[in-house]
Amino acid sequence: MESEVFVNNAEQPVARSLTLFRDGVAWDFLEPPLAENGDQRSAKAVGSASAAGEIVLHDPARERIVIVDPARNIKTQIDAIRLERLSVSLASWARKSDDRLVRWAGGPDFGEGMTESDERIELVGPRVRYAIDFTAPPTAEAAGIYRRFADTAILLKALVRPGGLPPFPRLAINRRVAAAGGIPTEVSLEIDARAALVPGRADTLRCVHKFHPRLLAGDVSRIDEAESRVAVAAPVELAEFAASPLPEGE
Repeated sequence: MESEVFVNNAEQPVARSLTLFRDGVAWDFLEPPLAENGDQRSAKAVGSASAAGEIVLHDPARERIVIVDPARNIKTQIDAIRLERLSVSLASWARKSDDRLVRWAGGPDFGEGMTESDERIELVGPRVRYAIDFTAPPTAEAAGIYRRFADTAILLKALVRPGGLPPFPRLAINRRVAAAGGIPTEVSLEIDARAALVPGRADTLRCVHKFHPRLLAGDVSRIDEAESRVAVAAPVELAEFAASPLPEGE
C-alpha cells in the first residue's frame, strides 16, 4: 500500500509511506519529510536521523512493534500491552476533559454521528468531521489484516507523538470499514480551526491510499534489507529514539 498525506488544499504531499505485508507482518517504510515543492529534503535540511526514513515493523504474532532509524542505526521496541494500557488511560483522560471535542473523542459510542453507504463512511462530532472512502480488497482476509495494522499505527502515533485528537473515532471507523469488508482509499479529517488541539496545526488532513494486490521483486528485496537492519540496529528506549519523531500521518 502506498500512502500520501496532504495538508488542506495543497497539491503536493507532506509525507509518503509504503506499507508491505508478508507472512502476517507489516513493514511500514516512512519516507523523509518533504519540502514545500514536494521534493525530499536533504540530510542537511532535516538532520541525518530523518534523511534515511524510518522503518516500522508491525509483528502481531510476537505482540510487538519495532521502529528502526537506519541513519542512526538504532531501534526501539514497543510491546502490544503498552499500547493497550495507553488506550485505557487515554480514554479515561479524554472522557473527563472539559473540552467538548476531546470528551466526545474519548468514546466509546460514536453511532449517532456516523453515516454509511456502500463505499463511504462519515463520522461527525463537535467541530470535527471524518470521511473514509473504501473499496473491497482482492482477498477477504486483507480487510482484517489491514485493520489490525491501521489500529496499531494510530495507537503508535498517539504514543510517540502525543497531543493530537484521541484515536478512538478513527478506531471506530476502522472497525466499521473492516466489517464492511473494505480497505480505505482516502481518509480525511477536518477540524474547526477554533478547536485545534495544537496551535498552528492544519485544519484538514487527507491521506490517499493505493493498494497493490501482490509484492514485486523489489518489495521482497526491501523487506529482506529491512530485516537485516532490524537485526543489527542497537536497541534504545523510546525516549531516546523519539528525538527523531515519526513523520506526520493520517
